[in-house]
Amino acid sequence: MYRTHILVCGGTGCHSNNSGKIREAFEQQIIERGLDKDVCVVGTGCFGLCAVGPIIIIYPEGAFYSCVKVEDVPEIIEEHIVKGRLVERLLYHEKALGNVAVKSLAETNFYKKQTRVALRNCGVINPERIDEYIARDGYQALIKCLTELEPQQIIDILKASGLRGRGGAGFPTGVKWQFAKNQDNDTKYVCCNADEGDPGAFMDRSVLEGDPHAVLEAMTIAGYAIGSHQGYIYVRAEYPIAVERLKIAIAQSREYGLLGDDILGTGFAFDIELKLGSGAFVCGEETALMTSIEGHRGEPRPRPPFPAVKGLFAKPTILNNVETYANVAQIILKGADWFASMGTEKSKGTKVFALGGKITNTGLVEIPMGTTLREIIEDIGGGIPNGKKFKAAQTGGPSGGCIPAEHLDIPIDYDNLISIGSMMGSGGMIVMDEDNCMVDIAKFFLEFTVDESCGKCTPCRIGNRRLLEYLDKITKGQATLQDLDDMEQLCYYIKSNSLCGLGQTAPNPVLSTLRYFRDEYEAHIKERRCPAHVCKNLIQYKITDACKGCSACSRKCPVSAISGEIKKKFDIDQTKCIKCGQCIATCRFGAIIKE
Repeated sequence: MYRTHILVCGGTGCHSNNSGKIREAFEQQIIERGLDKDVCVVGTGCFGLCAVGPIIIIYPEGAFYSCVKVEDVPEIIEEHIVKGRLVERLLYHEKALGNVAVKSLAETNFYKKQTRVALRNCGVINPERIDEYIARDGYQALIKCLTELEPQQIIDILKASGLRGRGGAGFPTGVKWQFAKNQDNDTKYVCCNADEGDPGAFMDRSVLEGDPHAVLEAMTIAGYAIGSHQGYIYVRAEYPIAVERLKIAIAQSREYGLLGDDILGTGFAFDIELKLGSGAFVCGEETALMTSIEGHRGEPRPRPPFPAVKGLFAKPTILNNVETYANVAQIILKGADWFASMGTEKSKGTKVFALGGKITNTGLVEIPMGTTLREIIEDIGGGIPNGKKFKAAQTGGPSGGCIPAEHLDIPIDYDNLISIGSMMGSGGMIVMDEDNCMVDIAKFFLEFTVDESCGKCTPCRIGNRRLLEYLDKITKGQATLQDLDDMEQLCYYIKSNSLCGLGQTAPNPVLSTLRYFRDEYEAHIKERRCPAHVCKNLIQYKITDACKGCSACSRKCPVSAISGEIKKKFDIDQTKCIKCGQCIATCRFGAIIKE
């Protein structure tokens, strides 16, 4: 037994900031000091508070060290491990509490309002060791299913729990499994959608990196429930850490008799294979994903028939995303009532969100459904940095909508988000402040969907490109008010006539910003002005009377648009200015403004 455990975050964010080398430094120091019999170093998945990584947690004290560097390791070993004294300068400081040092994760506002179900093992166990997952009740749900429950009982438990798909549409998981079970076919498939393509989303990646066995166990349970013997995980090739840990987990599960033929001596056979995606956003759509697994170009297929009837290789198939599967084993072990006790009437359980954008605590959070947007942003997220005002939050990725400040107190669930013109999506949440132009935001997301369209159907392929042209005209000050009406009409046409969910939801960012920020659109058109000073064609840089005549801006200007005499006010020739911003970045006196 080790008296001390040093947990080092091994998620992608911390890994990119040298957490791997930090772990190696700890291991080397411990061996050199002869502490290896008392101290154990554990590489974990993501702790969630990505803004202050790399994170180190030392137990039994629970000391929470943030922004750790390789050169800090000797001091932590000497002071904390050898002398038993906390390294105060490296402890996480909670700004909301007056920038005081926080000595454990549980003390932080970031974690207080969270309820971790899907993320329960992330940052707690070594995801590359199956024994640590088993020690946390891992595979107990599978054993219960294979030895105590009939397939229909499993599906009934999921139905009673109210678990809805966490991939975006929110379809009831138990109902989907029931459809597939009811099909009379000797061959069925279980698929996992780990092709997380939304900008700013990293929920599924973090679960795979921190707790891969939770997904494998749930997929095996799904196989038993519907009568399938083969599963596929479709994962982004751009997730190398997740892919590697999945490979390790699958190999370990086979070794322990938890995958393969005759699982646990019950006679049930089920195996899982990885399929790597190539970064096509459209392959997040279920039929396109299955087409890609089959070896064809990832394009959606018309529905019906739905995948539960005719899916992968034309056989009955269920497809759920990573987060959905991460809830299954806990529901089987703790019961439907336990899960249904969390959340709202129509949206049970918890939801994982990836907080990004203009927010203090960027990272991964899991909250009960029904938590308000204000609680997520102000309490858990720590508010908007630099004293700026909250303007909007984009949920649902490029297919979602922008939620304005007037809806900060709305409880977050599937139905409420749809009612205000947004959607849950997979769980990305990008926060924007007063410096963001909402027209530019809509344009950004539409550029993404236009680029990612598979081109199979005309409404999406051509319609969204026309929509982008309208937005481009608006940001350049070349549009008319009639263009707004025409653009809105086109949005509804695209939504009604596109083949798959990508095209049907692509206009959402445009429609939601038109709904809540129409005044910004009109300012771009009527006044040829961008209120947020973002759209380059609609802004001017001007030198005020605060100019000292130092000539620094003139010397930095790449097109010689600034002229004047030393110690006198300089001027900008607007006909030459390319609006690069070099002048305002150079001025030390705050004498240059944007209008």
